[in-house]
Amino acid sequence: MEKKTFVVKIGGSILRSGFPEAFLKDLKNLYKENRVVLVHGGADIVTKTAEAMGKKQKFIVSPDGMRSRYTDKETMEVYTMVMAGKINKQLVAWLQSYKIRAVGVSGVDGFLLRALRKKKLIVLDERGRKVAIDGGYTGKIESVNRDFLEALLNLKYLPVVAPIAMDDEYQLLNVDSDRAAAYIAGALKADSLIVCTDVEGVRLGETVAKKMRVEEAKKNLEFIGHGMKKKVYAAVEALQMGVKEVIITSGLIGEPMSQALNHRVGTLICL
Repeated sequence: MEKKTFVVKIGGSILRSGFPEAFLKDLKNLYKENRVVLVHGGADIVTKTAEAMGKKQKFIVSPDGMRSRYTDKETMEVYTMVMAGKINKQLVAWLQSYKIRAVGVSGVDGFLLRALRKKKLIVLDERGRKVAIDGGYTGKIESVNRDFLEALLNLKYLPVVAPIAMDDEYQLLNVDSDRAAAYIAGALKADSLIVCTDVEGVRLGETVAKKMRVEEAKKNLEFIGHGMKKKVYAAVEALQMGVKEVIITSGLIGEPMSQALNHRVGTLICL
């Protein structure tokens, strides 16, 4: 029987007080029978570390309502240190403690994530007007080295990926972790992308949506908050790249991935 391929994305909100044991147990069960890639975020941890070092963080909002970190050279150095070092290696250690053959990489390793550095960014100023600013060290993912991931998966490793990319001039770039997960899932033509966060799913008004088709998800983007908007946008991209389904769910519940794959929890987004 052919193994299925799953990409799991976890945000820093799940890691604040250590990796939940229920999550680790469920991930181990998923890994036993399938090919799994884990992509992590950790923006809150980057912010906390940077500001403890005296580097105040700046956040910007795009005209379509996407909120993101402004990454200058110093911020990129802290981002690399925290994402590819502190968070990535702690995750690998936790997974190894559960007898999972984990290997930690960033998008730089093996040129896993190739990106284009954004020369200019269009953002909203304090008055809500559009202004152009220097792009800093922010990148837009252009391609994924699928062969590199396939080699690790075929050796029965579980790759743990930090969202740092590199451009053709070998500059390190900050890329959004949700979209990194989407591109990786798309490159592998994953059976599912499971986005684990600290909320139940995509909330529309007072209720959590159980299921959305792509066109419905696109229409609802304007009604979704900053943090969730990126995840829904990434879900749409993943589906357009050949991923069979995306589930946005809480990673803090019992058996989060097993329940999501059985469509018992979270928001299912599909074609």
